[in-house]
Amino acid sequence: MRKVRVAQIGTSKYSHGNDVFETMVACPDVFEIVGYAMPEGEKENFSSQMAVFERYPEMTVEDILADPTIEAVVIETEELYLTKYAKMAALAGKHIHMEKPGSTSLSEFQNLITAVKSGGKVFHVGYMYRYNPVISDVIRRVKQGEIGHVISVEAQMSGWRGQEHTEWLSRFPGGMMFYLGCHLVDLVLQIQGMPQNIIAWNKATGRYAPDAKDYSFAAFEYENGVSFIKTTQAEHGGFARRQLVISGTKGKFEIQPLEVNVNYPIQHTEYSKCTSEAWMAKDDKARSREYHRYDQMMRSFAKMVTGERVNPYTYDYELQLFHMLMRCCEEER
Repeated sequence: MRKVRVAQIGTSKYSHGNDVFETMVACPDVFEIVGYAMPEGEKENFSSQMAVFERYPEMTVEDILADPTIEAVVIETEELYLTKYAKMAALAGKHIHMEKPGSTSLSEFQNLITAVKSGGKVFHVGYMYRYNPVISDVIRRVKQGEIGHVISVEAQMSGWRGQEHTEWLSRFPGGMMFYLGCHLVDLVLQIQGMPQNIIAWNKATGRYAPDAKDYSFAAFEYENGVSFIKTTQAEHGGFARRQLVISGTKGKFEIQPLEVNVNYPIQHTEYSKCTSEAWMAKDDKARSREYHRYDQMMRSFAKMVTGERVNPYTYDYELQLFHMLMRCCEEER
């Protein structure tokens, strides 16, 4: 596999910008990092995060987009600016890896999808659970019919965070639903497709900021059942209870927790399959091998750029996912 010449635009405090850049640095067989740009005051706002970038050339966004030898751009600005820079990269003919989930506006995201479709380049969004080895394997087995017809999906991704993070959530429609709920919406959509109806609740617990929606819940109505997702940053022990349960007519998969931090970003996952009717049954309980949270995500992106792999998440899928997320954020009906 040839190396991909890549540059990164931006980083952020609460998402994966530094992790993604460090992952590319750790993959010199895959990526040739040309440089980076910090167009939204990141050097001043996140000065403690700049060390990893310092050995690489600092560029302007315009320099990155005008360089024909840079074939791929990683967009890792704060969430509010993601779609802005991703669209610029699309119009410049670059392959794109973009932090999740994208703009806070459906129309802006639609415009981005139109741009990437027109250019025909790779559009890869940083939903890291798509590369969690156990989640990927379980979804594959579910689609093969291993637990029969799916009746419901239950997904939770919560934690306990302080005042600064809570106030930061007020920037986004739906608060926690936009920030972390997007991962869970993606899982439900992969497993069950678009629901017939969505009912969402995004609430402020009032712990720190009265207008910050730090507790989110959404229910998805399907023909033969109801699925739900929950995400809050006001749950003691919430990190350990991050969970995916898929129930079917012939059995159930349960992944809990979704990740266990071994030595960040090295993780493992615990899971079980149950086909028994016994009280408290959890058959085939197991623990996954250890894995790097972002390694396969970025290596897969590189293979999509070089044509060695086709992105299974199409432009239309990403638009459908974002539309579903906005409904969960109570922004669209």
